[in-house]
Amino acid sequence: MSFPVARMAPLSCSLSGVSSCLRSTHCNSPWGLFPPCLSPWEDSSLHFLPFQVSQEDTRAQFLIPVGSLGRNRAEASLERAQNLNPMVDVKADPESVESKPEEFFTQFDAVCLTCCSRDVMVKIDQICHKNSIKFFTGDVFGYHGYMFADLGEHEFVEEKTKVAKVSPGVEDGPDTKKAKLDSETTMVKKRVVFCQLKEALAVDWSGEKAKAALKRTTPDYFLLQVLLKFRTDNSRDPSPQNYTEDSKLLLQIRHDVLESLGVSTDLLPDEFVSYCFSEMAPVCAVVGGVLGQEVVKALSQRDPPHNNFFFFDGIKGNGIVECLGPS
Repeated sequence: MSFPVARMAPLSCSLSGVSSCLRSTHCNSPWGLFPPCLSPWEDSSLHFLPFQVSQEDTRAQFLIPVGSLGRNRAEASLERAQNLNPMVDVKADPESVESKPEEFFTQFDAVCLTCCSRDVMVKIDQICHKNSIKFFTGDVFGYHGYMFADLGEHEFVEEKTKVAKVSPGVEDGPDTKKAKLDSETTMVKKRVVFCQLKEALAVDWSGEKAKAALKRTTPDYFLLQVLLKFRTDNSRDPSPQNYTEDSKLLLQIRHDVLESLGVSTDLLPDEFVSYCFSEMAPVCAVVGGVLGQEVVKALSQRDPPHNNFFFFDGIKGNGIVECLGPS
């Protein structure tokens, strides 16, 4: 199997479960998010694509040794990633993910991107969708994190427990106890269709149906839109070193983005800017764990996948799955 990843923070420690189902993996630059423990098969491989090591990276993950500031992040993470995966061929790719042709991605069974621009994520998702490759993306912004999956037309099996029927009116007794012991598990085959990232980010909120759904939609979806716009405009994420300036930019972008989506700016109160700086290790652990779990489920075709967003709010300490896209 094949699988690329982009960049994330100390999530790697949460991804040991990936070991049971991945063969060849490609990683668009290693965060701690993906994945330190891969497949035990001899033909397994993991590919890291590069970013430059920043001060933030040294605090956000454990794959990069001390003194690696300014180095290629993929190369700096290579040795420790290999030590964690002795039966996996781990490679550091010096080229950026933006420069890769379509043929590069078609060699993989799954692709995971992090810390990429919206345009890059949309472009690679379109390639994956067209070629029936499982696509994942995720990021952490301060106390908030998300993951998105596009598995195309995905088939999976789910365990269902079948309990032997008991005679009507018998609520307790030997027959009831025997029925519970005689329960059997059957595998039920199911199919689900995922939309592309471009469609999921371009929901029309003007219709009556959409307005009703808006009340049930987590504000983190709109926060993601704001943060992706910030990344596109500034070629970086909000930085603690530029807190005052970036806070003003975030408030302005919030106004512009939510207005363009046709929703009220009240969805994101002004204080949201205080909670989306840096990469919080505990949030990375949760998001990375969920993302790793979803990769395992998708490639093993076992159990229902998250369709299609998972959002985690570290302030409230809860996560939610949202299915957003064309009605």
